[in-house]
Amino acid sequence: MPNAATEDYQLTGFEHFLLASQQINDIAAHKYIVAATKMQLTLLHYLIVNHLADAQDVASKAAIEYGLPFIDLNALDLKQLPLYLLNEKLIRKHNTLPLFLRGNTLYIALSDPAAVSVLDEIKFHSQLHPEVILVEQNKLAKAIDMCMEASDKESIQLLEKEHDNVDTTEAHEDTSDDIDDTPIVSFVNKTLTDAINKGASDIHLEPYEKYFRIRFRTDGMLYQYARPPLSISNRIISRIKVMAKMNISEHRVPQDGRIKVSLNNIYPIDFRVSCCPTLFGEKMVLRILDPNKTEISIKDLGFEPEQEQVFMEAINKPYGMILVTGPTGSGKTITLYTALKLLNHIERNICTVEDPVEITVEGINQVHVNLKTGLTFATALRSFLRQDPDVIMVGEIRDFETADIAVKAAQTGHLVLSTLHTNDAPQTLNRLLQMGIEPYNVASAILLIMAQRLVRCLCPLCKKLIQLPEATLLTFGFTKAEMQDLKLFGPVGCDNCKSGYKGRVGIFQLMPLSDNMRNLILDNGNAEQISALADLEGIHTLRTSGLNKVRLGITSLEEIDRITKEKS
Repeated sequence: MPNAATEDYQLTGFEHFLLASQQINDIAAHKYIVAATKMQLTLLHYLIVNHLADAQDVASKAAIEYGLPFIDLNALDLKQLPLYLLNEKLIRKHNTLPLFLRGNTLYIALSDPAAVSVLDEIKFHSQLHPEVILVEQNKLAKAIDMCMEASDKESIQLLEKEHDNVDTTEAHEDTSDDIDDTPIVSFVNKTLTDAINKGASDIHLEPYEKYFRIRFRTDGMLYQYARPPLSISNRIISRIKVMAKMNISEHRVPQDGRIKVSLNNIYPIDFRVSCCPTLFGEKMVLRILDPNKTEISIKDLGFEPEQEQVFMEAINKPYGMILVTGPTGSGKTITLYTALKLLNHIERNICTVEDPVEITVEGINQVHVNLKTGLTFATALRSFLRQDPDVIMVGEIRDFETADIAVKAAQTGHLVLSTLHTNDAPQTLNRLLQMGIEPYNVASAILLIMAQRLVRCLCPLCKKLIQLPEATLLTFGFTKAEMQDLKLFGPVGCDNCKSGYKGRVGIFQLMPLSDNMRNLILDNGNAEQISALADLEGIHTLRTSGLNKVRLGITSLEEIDRITKEKS
């Protein structure tokens, strides 16, 4: 079916066979390929989870077509599989499992007979000759999850067995032998790899009086990953300290460090490490800085069409200030760097000052704040103004001095981008005034204020239609006129997602400064007056923006209610 592929997607021979065997025409095939690509699924996986193809039928027909053996995974004892021959990264990357070892031949399970690239890689890593056995896609996915979950439990049991004779009264003593302990090293490496594979943004290691737990933050929510023995908690913390080049003998003061690891030996991922003493030991948080997740286009941020137009007009102005506001973890940095990448051309000099620099971009001059040496936001900004900049990005405006220099830079021919911690756009203006910035400077410098939050997206594979009472919908802000055609979706939960949600998207309140808004600022208008004027000018609140995402089926009403409890 040569017309089924999109411009940047080439069908494999197996996918041609798959579409033909399911009697899927070109138009439907194109739609399924686009949807599968957006969800980062193979076409086979997409068709099966959406019940557009039967896994057993596909596998048995493919076995005949390609002359390969076929086996039912349910007939095998997963505990007997030689999992030790392949590491988890390889198993998950290629969606495969080792089944049998016969001499120098390793029989592997695959659901896609055209995935020939896996054979070379498995041969390289295992030094064995791989042979393919076809299995059903859904059973393979389930078997991989079960095997990896069992592997996690074995890691914990290994740690417990290794250290069940440890005297817990001496658990707070660290030695070099502890740090180099092989089970500890293996467990820490697996934890970091699992966090990356599960799409986590942070890892929390937390010691308490009677237990030690590790949690991952995925799509903004914390989930428990493991509870290793309390007796070896300090060995785990010390191992991470060594990797982050921190002082392992210091337990009384906070420390910061950085770890760089490679996933599948393809690209490096940084972990920003923060360690803080608590009542029962040192709590450690690792922020995962995956460069792949920062490569977001303007279309992927979540702007509505009119919001995207306002944003693009603002960043293409030659001078002025754009402020992005919201709490920690609301995606402000990603939004600013998306703008910087659009502006990053050979004819522009772009400088940033951050604490810390989380995303490195070639062609942008980035400065890391260092309070010990006196390198603050304000001192870096002063230096920038002597460096002939076109665009300046300030990681955060925290005080009058930084705000004053940034505002004056915006007034003197520079485009300045920065962030503030305020709840919505109107409050941002008041915050600058409260810092001591004169109203006429605020009115003349600000181009655009943008408040944002991140909301979880419903899993497209398992979300379900829901019905809510009319009174409830009216309370949320829907009109009676739209209720007849309104379709609302709620979370379910499946193998593809976490609790019915997968991924996050932004909701925004964009407030460009109109002439009326500038006049109100000059008249010392307060946040309530500014907010009322914004309503009159048709500026969407965060809640309104969120409800638009609900109307489109992107997220759920309960998720918007969680993020925007009060009217913003």
